[in-house]
Amino acid sequence: MADNLLDPKSEAEFKHGLVQAIRPLRAFAISLSGKVDRADDLVQETLSKAWAHRDSFQPGSNMRAWLFTILRNEYYSVLRKRRREVEDADGKIALNTAIAPEQHGHLDLKDMEGALAKLPPDQREALLLVSASDMSYEDAALICGVAVGTIKSRVNRARGSLAKLLSIDSGAEFGPDRTTQAAILAPPSE
Repeated sequence: MADNLLDPKSEAEFKHGLVQAIRPLRAFAISLSGKVDRADDLVQETLSKAWAHRDSFQPGSNMRAWLFTILRNEYYSVLRKRRREVEDADGKIALNTAIAPEQHGHLDLKDMEGALAKLPPDQREALLLVSASDMSYEDAALICGVAVGTIKSRVNRARGSLAKLLSIDSGAEFGPDRTTQAAILAPPSE
């Protein structure tokens, strides 16, 4: 707040000026926003800001112009903010933008790293070349200096070992856990 508050006489004049400006401010706010409820919010915010910053008002200057400037600035601030917001009354947009929590992914990654470390080096190398590095079996075979069939066999054994180590029975188990999946697919509450 301000250090130099108005004296009682000036404060009474200031209050009177605020009250006198309400109707013209409301008319201006309605002309800007086109909606009575938004206009009333604008006027209320304008009066609140004017009161909070009453020490910055210069007595003797044009209070209406000062208040209209505050209202106009508030209107454009709200307008800019609303442009960045998306109205989602029925929750459909939020439903389609739901993101699974990251902590499960971090835990899954730790589990995968631990399981990879338990694989024999030749299987781990073949799996990482083909699956993680997106190389063809032929390229992986050239890098490892073995036959293509050997790489295919190592990758297959590595995948089977990982599935056992991670207790994975099918590909359907990848992705969000059951609780998260249920939350994502649940209809929005009314």
